[in-house]
Amino acid sequence: MSDLQDKGWRKEAPPLQGRGLGWGLSQAQIEWLHQRAREMRRNPTEPEKRLWRNLSNGQLDGLKFRRQEVIGRFIADFMCPARALIVEVDGDTHDEAKDRLRDDLLAKFGFLVLRVTNFEVMSNAEGVLTAINLAAAGRTSRHNPHPNPSPEGEGLLAVEAQKLLGISLEGSLG
Repeated sequence: MSDLQDKGWRKEAPPLQGRGLGWGLSQAQIEWLHQRAREMRRNPTEPEKRLWRNLSNGQLDGLKFRRQEVIGRFIADFMCPARALIVEVDGDTHDEAKDRLRDDLLAKFGFLVLRVTNFEVMSNAEGVLTAINLAAAGRTSRHNPHPNPSPEGEGLLAVEAQKLLGISLEGSLG
């Protein structure tokens, strides 16, 4: 295995921590992963470019995706953090056994990995987008609404805030 071998992972640690507990990666390994992800964003494959054109800026049902996202010791091609959904675009050189192990590890942290091939992206983009949309629709959003939302409108009026807080702003400056 490479120098990114995971030696310090513990089940109870947060999945995206990156140092110490969690994935057990050194600062140098984390920096290397982020540099590699930047290179991959600068030089995407043609299928990745085509898929990104349809996923960027919330174009797919308002879902926000990130590309070449570092997750622990892995770099995901596309990741929707709100739905914990990862989309991998696989070429001819992918090792199915390693991919399965990676997918299983990410699943332990709540991620669903959807794999599509370069050929599928290039020949059936609409079908790929439909599959991504269905996978996302079947996942619960990880964004929780605020427990105490503001009332409709622009929030509390100054008079309401004064009553609520039991204060008076009479005689104050401004």
